[in-house]
Amino acid sequence: MAFSDAQTMTGSHGMQHDAQATAMLTKAIVYAPIGQASRAEQIIERLSNAIVSGLLQDEEQLPNEAELSRLLGVSPMTVREALNTLRVRGLIDTRRGRHGGSFVSRRSLQTLLSHHPLRLLASDYLADLGEYHLAVAGHSAKLATQRATPAELARFATLVEDFAQARAQADMRCLLALAGQAQSARLANQMLEVQAEWAPLVALLYDRPDTHAESVRTYRSVCSAMASGDDRLVRELMQHGIATLTDGLLACKLQLDAAASSSSTPPPAS
Repeated sequence: MAFSDAQTMTGSHGMQHDAQATAMLTKAIVYAPIGQASRAEQIIERLSNAIVSGLLQDEEQLPNEAELSRLLGVSPMTVREALNTLRVRGLIDTRRGRHGGSFVSRRSLQTLLSHHPLRLLASDYLADLGEYHLAVAGHSAKLATQRATPAELARFATLVEDFAQARAQADMRCLLALAGQAQSARLANQMLEVQAEWAPLVALLYDRPDTHAESVRTYRSVCSAMASGDDRLVRELMQHGIATLTDGLLACKLQLDAAASSSSTPPPAS
């Protein structure tokens, strides 16, 4: 999916921001085209992450194989291979009949511990992803401060208040709006790509009210700095916010790893 399509969903062209737009944006991230070198394994990883983190909800129907093939930019055979693996792992189930298809399975605690993306990523890779996101988001915010119109700044402030209510999905819309207002096609597409990895991870943190509240405060400070034209402060605020979330993800990974290790340790013999 091109960034221009996702930008439309953020409302930067005047689209009413509602639950349907947020859902469309989530799908744009989850089903963004797969790189040429990735194929089935990357599809498995992306859909697993989206399912376990809750971006794709229990009982939600996936697009059919032909549509997934089109969205992801891979062959139907590759899609079928990935779906078969997800089925074996218990993350999706297939139903036959007129209203059949592939549906997200209900997630058990053991599934969350076994397949959560934070457990499957190495800590150094997670830290590197945070650094990359920090660079893209920070510079996008700086350019947006210099280039956004007053109407676009007002629109961004509205998205921030949406984030105060809707959490992870609305966070994506804020970040993509900044990237669009930076008026750099390359930065915008980099932001879309990084969100495919970042959004399922950070969704876990936004279940914590204190983390969500801190991010809302950061975005509101960004709004104030943008309104005053302080592009340096805007970049610093965005980078600090992403760095804080990265630290939170690393700490959460340690907790998940410890919990999984405890659950797999057999009880002592009596």
